[in-house]
Amino acid sequence: MKTAHDLVAAAKACIHEVPLTQADDAIRAADVVVDVRELDEFHASHIPGALHASRGMLEFKFSNTPELQSRDLQVLLYCKTGGRAALAACALQDMGYLNVHSLAGGFDGWVTAGRPVAQPVVPSFD
Repeated sequence: MKTAHDLVAAAKACIHEVPLTQADDAIRAADVVVDVRELDEFHASHIPGALHASRGMLEFKFSNTPELQSRDLQVLLYCKTGGRAALAACALQDMGYLNVHSLAGGFDGWVTAGRPVAQPVVPSFD
């Protein structure tokens, strides 16, 4: 029986992971940067400019959003550490997307490297 770790390892063997050192170039080249974490994780903080599409809804979001349907889109995915993004990248490749990349190390690596994050603006009622 395969474990989640086995599935992630198999996915990583089939996708292109962008090292954090090349993240700026990958973000500039991307038509869309997608955070595949859960919504509460995204709302806590995320890479500036990223869109949210949780791993469980990714295929549906891409299929039902006209701006995301071109198979030539440059897509950069990330999650917390890289596992969900690897699985998501495999799924998009299976759907026929040609330019899908995953951020190695995920959001945790991004934050550890001191990279900027977007956080929600909470209104003050003072």
